[in-house]
Amino acid sequence: ADIPVIPDLDEVQEEDLAMQVAAPPSVQVNRVLTYHDLDKDLMKYAAFQTLDGEVDLKLLTKVLAPEHELREDDVSWDWDHLFTEVSSELVTEWDLGQSERED
Repeated sequence: ADIPVIPDLDEVQEEDLAMQVAAPPSVQVNRVLTYHDLDKDLMKYAAFQTLDGEVDLKLLTKVLAPEHELREDDVSWDWDHLFTEVSSELVTEWDLGQSERED
């Protein structure tokens, strides 16, 4: 009587699973930190001042470039213009190399 029984396919098909919907997963959304927040945290916590307890990172944190120096304007690239510019520079370098070898 305690022996498990494998259900028949007919019994499984009788269950209407088409109307059942799985619950959506719950995702915790974390706020993305800004550069300013990261800079403040870097200077505030002593854990970022050393690496493995041996390497002193204070000098590095003092000379890190601020965010406004790292920001660059978006520049659109034109493939034809970029290809022409790079190939022109390569030809110029090649010509200089050839003239140096001849001398």
